[in-house]
Amino acid sequence: MCCSLAAVLGALVHVEVTRQTVATAREKALGKLLEVSRAYEAGEPLPRGSWLDPVGLPPELRALAVSGRRGTLVADHRGRPTMWAAGPADGRALAAAVDYGQSAETISGLDNAIIGSSLLAIGGTLLIGAFAVTRVTRRLHLTAAVARRITQGDLDARVNDPRTRAPARHQDEVATVAAALDTMAGSLQSKLESERRFTADVAHELRTPLTGLQAASELLPESRPTELVRERVRTMRQLTEDLLEISRLDSGGEVVEGDLHQLGRLVRRVVRASGTDTEVVIVRDAHVETDRRRLERVLGNLVVNAHKHGRTPVVLTVDGPVVTVRDHGDGFPAYLKAHGPQRFRSGGGSKGHGLGLTIAVGQAGVIGARLEFLEAEGGGGLAVLTLPGS
Repeated sequence: MCCSLAAVLGALVHVEVTRQTVATAREKALGKLLEVSRAYEAGEPLPRGSWLDPVGLPPELRALAVSGRRGTLVADHRGRPTMWAAGPADGRALAAAVDYGQSAETISGLDNAIIGSSLLAIGGTLLIGAFAVTRVTRRLHLTAAVARRITQGDLDARVNDPRTRAPARHQDEVATVAAALDTMAGSLQSKLESERRFTADVAHELRTPLTGLQAASELLPESRPTELVRERVRTMRQLTEDLLEISRLDSGGEVVEGDLHQLGRLVRRVVRASGTDTEVVIVRDAHVETDRRRLERVLGNLVVNAHKHGRTPVVLTVDGPVVTVRDHGDGFPAYLKAHGPQRFRSGGGSKGHGLGLTIAVGQAGVIGARLEFLEAEGGGGLAVLTLPGS
C-alpha cells in the first residue's frame, strides 16, 4: 500500500507540474506570436525568434496554421526543446519559437527527485515493515511451537511473552493470543494434575481393602461362587495396580535403570512369564541398553493384548533393536492406529479397560522407545517397538 501510494502521488505531482509548465510556456509562445502578427500586419521587421514559413516548423503545426488556425507544439529546434506557436499569414504560416529547454530540465529534475524520494520512501518502508513483520512472525512461530509442545504432552511449556508480564506495555494481538495460550496450558495442567492425584489417591486407598479382601477370599471354601469372588478381586487388584502405574507415568518422575541386555534372551523370558503360546522368531539378535523391567512390561502387555483381543498364532519377532508382536485377529481399531490407545476404551466390544496398551506406550516413552500400532500384511494387528539406537 505504501509503495502504491508513493507511485500514485509521484505520478500526480509529475502530471500537475508538467501541465503548469507546458501551460506557462504555451502562454508565453502565444503572446510572442501575437506580437509577431502585429509586426507582420504593420509591415515591420519580424522580431528575433519568429519567422514566416520557417524550415524547422513541425509539419502538423504548419498544416494547422495554413488552415487558418493557431496552435502550439513542443519539438526540437537546433538540438534544443522548443515551444512553437504558429498562426495564419496570407495562406502561409507565421511562427514564433520560445526556448523550452529550461522547462524540460525542470520537469526532468522533478521526475528524478520524485523517483529518488519514492525509492527512498519505499526502501525505508520495506525495511521498517520487514523488521516489524519479522518480530511479529517470530513471536507467532514461538507461540505455535509452544502450542505444539503442549499438544505433545509438555504441559510445562509457556510462551511467557514479555508484554503479558508488564501490564503497562501495549498488549497487541500476539500478546493476547500468547496470554490466552499460557492461561489455557496452566488451567489444563492444573486439571490434569488434580485428576492424576485423585486417581493415585483412589488407587492407594483401594489397595489395602483389596489386599484384605483377597486374603479373606482365600479362606472361603472351594466353590463356584468362591472362584467368581477371587476372580473379581484379582481383576480389581490388577486394575488398581495399573492405575497406580499410569499415575506414576503421568507424573513424569520415573527413573530409568539402564543396563546392557541381550534382546533375544529377554523376549524369551517375557513369553515364558506370560504363560501363552507365543512363537518367538529371532531374525537378528542385538544387545540393547535399556531398563529391563520396563521393557519386559511393555512386551508382556503387547503379548497378553495380542492373545486377549486378537487370535493365534501370535508371533514375536526380534530384528535387531526392532521388536514386533503380530496376531492374526481383526487388527487394531481405527482410533487406536490413528491416535494411540485410550484409557478405559477397548475396541470390538471385548472385555478390558484399555490400560494395558496405555501402560505399554507410557513405559516405551520412558525408555526412549517408539511404539506403533499398524495393520499387518494379510490382516491382523502388528505392534512395532523400536528401541533407541536403531
